[in-house]
Amino acid sequence: MQNDLSARASPSQPLPATVPLVTVRCHGALNDFLPRAQRGRPMTLPWSAHETVKHLVEVAGVPHPEIAALSVNGAPASFSDRVAPGAVIDIYPPEEIPPGGLPLRPPLAELRFACDVHLGRLAAYLRMLGFDTLYRNDQSDVELAESARAEERVLLTRDLRLLMRRAVVYGAFVRATDPEAQVREVARRYDLRAGARPFRRCIRCNGLTAPVAKAAILDQLQPKTRRYYDEFWRCQACGQIYWRGSHVQRMQEVIDRAFAG
Repeated sequence: MQNDLSARASPSQPLPATVPLVTVRCHGALNDFLPRAQRGRPMTLPWSAHETVKHLVEVAGVPHPEIAALSVNGAPASFSDRVAPGAVIDIYPPEEIPPGGLPLRPPLAELRFACDVHLGRLAAYLRMLGFDTLYRNDQSDVELAESARAEERVLLTRDLRLLMRRAVVYGAFVRATDPEAQVREVARRYDLRAGARPFRRCIRCNGLTAPVAKAAILDQLQPKTRRYYDEFWRCQACGQIYWRGSHVQRMQEVIDRAFAG
């Protein structure tokens, strides 16, 4: 969705008294998306009859997938609602949903992810934990948003413009920049510990792995691997071979840190 931010008065600037206004109040972590001086304070925006709540909150700077519940003048509301001049819009993050809030999107049948082109390491870690994670480094923003919508995936990104696209239904802005910190952040937000099935997915292509007899892959193994290891797994999609070498211990340490605390 394209927002012409430059055509609107800045929320932090005083507006003429004759302009109809609405007020947006951000709760909890949604303040992260506001200018530092504006955080924790009500924000006034010019009102227009044709604008939906979704448009207003994104003009304020908050991407709609980050919002778990909202109300208008204290009553539960939805993104498609339109408001009257003087309305007060409250928006809430997942950890602060008020009692009686309306669901803004249907629940996911399965927790699956899509990562933007800058989150390749995070995608690999999520696959390592066993989560179905779409990642391609040649996808455009339009393609990625449409794929996430069509396949009902949570879109993970550090690009606010991408997260604000109309096609995105489920998504999150990843605050951390370090890949290990990113996977810890996602693990906390989506309670990944309960659904994790480490090492069942191919880190390279996202396919499922299955045990394979050593005799069937001898010609694909390096001499030392052939000599010292007897248990192997093969990706059913791309054929990548895996075994429990020293790298598995390093991967297990990443998993342990992801779920620490």
